[in-house]
Order: sequence, then structure tokens, then C-alpha cells
Amino acid sequence: MGIRRVACMILAVLLVVAGSGPAQASERQLLFYNHAWGTFDRATADAVEHSPYLKEFADVEVRTTTGADGRVWTGRYLRGRETYLEVFGPGDVPGQDGEIGAAGLGLSTERDGDVDRLRDRLRAAGSTPIDFLQTRDFGDGKPVPWFDSVFVIQEYERFGAWAMEYRDEYMSDPRSKVGPARFPGDVSRLRYLPDAYEHKMMRDITYVGFAVTASDLADTVPLLRAGGFTLRTGPGAVVATRGGTTMRFDEVPLGQTGLKRVEFELNRGVARHVERLGTSTLVVGPGKRAVWTF
Repeated sequence: MGIRRVACMILAVLLVVAGSGPAQASERQLLFYNHAWGTFDRATADAVEHSPYLKEFADVEVRTTTGADGRVWTGRYLRGRETYLEVFGPGDVPGQDGEIGAAGLGLSTERDGDVDRLRDRLRAAGSTPIDFLQTRDFGDGKPVPWFDSVFVIQEYERFGAWAMEYRDEYMSDPRSKVGPARFPGDVSRLRYLPDAYEHKMMRDITYVGFAVTASDLADTVPLLRAGGFTLRTGPGAVVATRGGTTMRFDEVPLGQTGLKRVEFELNRGVARHVERLGTSTLVVGPGKRAVWTF
């Protein structure tokens, strides 16, 4: 094959890649993957809650939380160093979020005030930020400001993404059990999450895959762009990188939506183990990687 032909082929590939999305976000990263949640069948939710193996795999917490406006939900949390996963069963969260196939994505700032910069970027791109203050009641009936949320839409079909910035009132409350600030304005995920992951296998979430409707995906992209993620787009799919966790969104019709795949980095290498959890399968190892499919 001639040198000129090889050069032309390489150029063609580069043009295709360039056309699929920006190779690198030009602005400072404001948002990072914080957590994903999904609502699954009752057998899966119960298996996650009661699995002895999962308690060895991850720092697992089952908690009922009272948030803003008295909204109550019960989640199963698998917590890592900076990232976590939240599992619901039918009816564990109010409204359509408690229906099988619902899912969501929380993206958070690391520095106090970056949520304001995010709002500026959204407005500059033609979106209208929708603000919401989430609170948490520790049981005394006195809600504590928990985090500031920013949405770009009022309603979604089955998948919603939002930005969040932890509030100082929560971070400084001893009942929150967060760590000390490492720098001025530290509202990071590392500070927020406990260090119990050090004694488990799970270190962090490196990949999440969602099946979403075309409408929900279109509503998610502006938030990802404003947050500073690098986006790769293809037929019926968007992949967001930059910030430690890869996020993939595949377009599907209603009835096929949900959180479909989660990949983990482990603290240490382990032998291969397969754990069935309801209708889902967690494959741990070999090595320092685990994959959970739903």
C-alpha cells in the first residue's frame, strides 16, 4: 500500500473522529460523576440489601432519608472513595422514579462556587438553569441544607441528570460525618464520602451505562457540555469522558430504559467471582476490575 494512500486513510479516520464530537473540552471541568441510581425489580433490590457478599465487596448502607418537602426514599448505597451507586426497588422512591426502568445521574462540583459558574455556562449556551435546594432531616425534624441542585428541565420521561454542590451547613454538621476540608471551599466527593471503602474491594466506579429515551438524552447533553465533559456522539449514543468516570447513554424506546451496566475499580486484585443478585449479575475479577450488568 502506497504512502499517499495510507496518509489519506489516516486523515479520513481523523476527520470521522473529529466529526463525532469535541476531542477535548475547552473549559475547566466543573462537574464530576458523583453517583448514579436505578430502580429495579423487587428481587434485585432485596438481593442487594441482604447479600453477605456485597457487604464484603463494598461499603454498603441501607438508609431511609427524608429530604425537601418531606419527600422520603429508601436506598441501598454502595460507596467508594469518591463515587457511589444507589439501588431502588419499586416504590422505594415516590412517583415515577419508583418505577422499574427509571434512573438518574448526579454530577457534583469539587469547589464551592463552581455551581454558579455552571449556571453562567448554561445561560450562555441558551439553557435556563432550574434551582432546587435539597435538605436532609437527621431525625430531629429540623431540615439541614444538604446540597444545591441545578436542573435544565422540569420533567423527564425515565432518566434525569442534575448538578449538585454540597452546602457548608451540611459539611460542617457533625452528624454528616464528613472529613475535614483539604483546601478552602472543599466540597469534594472525597471529603463527603467515608473512608470505609479502604477495607472493602470496591474503590470507585469507572463506567456507567444507561439506556434512555431520545428526549431524555437530548435534555442531558447541555448539562454534560456545561460541566466540561468531553462528548463523543454516534448513531443513537453519547459517551461522556473526562473526570474519571466514563458515562454512556444509548437511545432506546420507552419500556427498555434503565441503568444497565456499572464497572468498578477495585482496591486489590482478586480471583474471578460471579454473584447473582436477583436478575442482575456482578462479575468480580480477575484482577482489579468488576462489572455489574442489569
